[in-house]
Amino acid sequence: MNIKLLGSSLIIAGTALGAGMLAIPMVLAQFGLLWGTLLMLVIWLGTTYAALLLLEASIKSGGGLGMNTIARKTLGKGGQLVTNGLLYALLVCLLMAYIIGAGDLVKKMLHGVGIEMSMMQTQILFTLVAGVVVASGTAAIDKVNRLLFAVMVVVLGITLFSLVPTMSFDHLLDAASNDKVELIKTSSVLFTSFGFMVVIPSLVTYNRDASHRDLRNMVLVGSVIPLLCYLLWLYAVVGNLSAEQLVKFSNVSELIAALGTRFSGIQVILSTFTGLALLTSFLGVAMALFDQNADTFKQNKAVTYVLTFIFPLVGALWAADQFLSVLGYAGFILVFLAIFVPMAMTMKLRSFEKQKSAGHEAMAEAYQAGGGSIAMGLSFVFGCFLIGAQLV
Repeated sequence: MNIKLLGSSLIIAGTALGAGMLAIPMVLAQFGLLWGTLLMLVIWLGTTYAALLLLEASIKSGGGLGMNTIARKTLGKGGQLVTNGLLYALLVCLLMAYIIGAGDLVKKMLHGVGIEMSMMQTQILFTLVAGVVVASGTAAIDKVNRLLFAVMVVVLGITLFSLVPTMSFDHLLDAASNDKVELIKTSSVLFTSFGFMVVIPSLVTYNRDASHRDLRNMVLVGSVIPLLCYLLWLYAVVGNLSAEQLVKFSNVSELIAALGTRFSGIQVILSTFTGLALLTSFLGVAMALFDQNADTFKQNKAVTYVLTFIFPLVGALWAADQFLSVLGYAGFILVFLAIFVPMAMTMKLRSFEKQKSAGHEAMAEAYQAGGGSIAMGLSFVFGCFLIGAQLV
């Protein structure tokens, strides 16, 4: 895998490693590490396979296309309309959550150096500055993201090294709740935490000369990194704080303040880490929305910039204290967009291949996600499970 593909894998990982890194300990701790880990593995497997389905649809549709064009080519105008509606709703919700979380962190960090700004001001400042990087294009995002991710890995290592000596095995074995229905309800937040599929069309365009095998490996590597980070982070946090404490937290700063009592100086380290996690995730999701707007509206960069950030920013200002709630809404939308839409796209393309195989040998040789009809059926069950988790 060359440096460009590795950078693309880091964009995938960085997109996932955002608000979910902060929310996972708060929603999973009460159920104990065993059940929390098993549920996270199930969510990761289902999400990664769905991402490979979208990769297949993107490659077979010709590559270099946004979700808007892929949906039109595979599902027709009706499917295009539904896909666009779901995609916009998802990306706006995700960006809202990231802006809310980042605004809270920026406000605390500035307060620490004697600068006082309101939550509204810090949210606007973060959106405007980070938006400039997004408008610069995928190559610029790749370079910035590599640097941010490298720093984030170092900071994560320091964080874990700092928290391990104070871990309590009693906390690791604690389970404040045995309610499996409530455990299942957390699936939406976990699923959102692996919501990296939105960047795949942009990355296929960016790596248009890569082989299908390399593109598949790009997705797999990019999905494994956040899984490992989430598990390590969950174990470190749960080992230092009781389940009863964690379920009471409603925002990032409360979690950081509680961990700060366990190790002097960790507040600065954690603020840096969570800030980097939010920023890398923001860049990936904003890139997907920016490219979607460019593909849909065909406007210049200035107009596309405004279209990309105005609605998420307004939404974040309106729902400034609804961090976890916004993630939940995004999770519900993501089920349809990340599971059922790629499934419908690939089923249509595979059906077309069978009908036209004699005259479309090149298409028949294109990348195809493994597992056949059995994996497709399990993916459908996975999607139904996630919807059920929202409704129980």
